[in-house]
Amino acid sequence: MAEPMKIRATMAGDVADIKVLMNHPMETGQRKDAKTGQLIPAHHITEVSATLNGKTVMEAEWSGAISKNPYLGFKVKGAKAGDKVTVSWKDNKGETNTADAVVA
Repeated sequence: MAEPMKIRATMAGDVADIKVLMNHPMETGQRKDAKTGQLIPAHHITEVSATLNGKTVMEAEWSGAISKNPYLGFKVKGAKAGDKVTVSWKDNKGETNTADAVVA
């Protein structure tokens, strides 16, 4: 099971500022284990999406070129304090993770 994400959503004027820290190894499949010399299998996030009150506001396709424990920040116009933001990801091994936050 994936470790929980840290998510924060705050208002800045009429725009919600969303910040997410995702715990994930993000292995490219090109790095070798220092002890065995064997390649470490690829394991990275491939899809990320965000919704505001159930409506999709952001979708992204990622690859192994993203760093370990990626940080994602984005802004959403038209949000209000009290709105619910949900961020989800899926990786190349079928694992998923979702986190919610209320816009403050």
